[in-house]
Amino acid sequence: MPEDKIFEKLQKLKDELEICKNHLGFWTNSLDELADIQDAFSTDENIEINLDKATILDIGTDCVKPLYIALKFKPDKIIGIDECLLQFASDIQRKSKLLLKETKIRFYKCGLFNDQKLQQILRKEKINNFDLVLVSKALHHLRTGKCVAKKRDKKHVCKKDEGRKDCIYGFEGEKIFPRLLELGEKVLIYEFFDPNEEDDDKRGGRGGYFTIKELERMFKYLMGKYEVHFIRPQKFILTKQTFSNIYRILKQVDIICFYIENIKVETHVPTLDKKRSVP
Repeated sequence: MPEDKIFEKLQKLKDELEICKNHLGFWTNSLDELADIQDAFSTDENIEINLDKATILDIGTDCVKPLYIALKFKPDKIIGIDECLLQFASDIQRKSKLLLKETKIRFYKCGLFNDQKLQQILRKEKINNFDLVLVSKALHHLRTGKCVAKKRDKKHVCKKDEGRKDCIYGFEGEKIFPRLLELGEKVLIYEFFDPNEEDDDKRGGRGGYFTIKELERMFKYLMGKYEVHFIRPQKFILTKQTFSNIYRILKQVDIICFYIENIKVETHVPTLDKKRSVP
């Protein structure tokens, strides 16, 4: 066999091996993440986690975690959406039917802000509102603001090339979190952050890992507007008192897991005091 053909064949095998390695990473990483995420499925440690009849929306899905969740907790339905689905998404969706009786898994190529398509999906799946919205290592893709790359690199110049690969859009919590809570009762977020590394997962300006300062601003926005419960690195509820320690906590870790809910307002029904005379 000619040398050029041998080299071509070896290169093809190398590429295939790299693809297999990446796919294996999706499976092992998702299993590791699930250990933290499942702690947020129940607010009471003494009560067994029960997702029976629950509906879950997985935003920016890796297509693997829904299968793990379905096998272990058996919810009613898991819908995964992403602007760019992984190539094995259809295989998992199809073959999951052979493994699962209680849970239906569906994947759709759709972004969070594609209102028209998202509404079509909800009508098709007969869902008005999800019990749980899962955003796993995808929150940093939900960037919508102006480019903030210059704050990190003074030499940065915004270019109007296709995809704006060098730009990093700003994260606007006031747009993202209300949108997420429109879709589900509870929003669970698992996020990796490391601004010192190259973000290979960056999709144009919508990627870019969070800096600690960005996360600090995000939690300042959330504080008081929503109920925020941290799961990792430690369990606590976000308040003015705990917020003062946020920067110190984030400096020591590179992964956080928390969930947010709308603040529950207790309605007080006045009762008649029998001791008082009514005029």
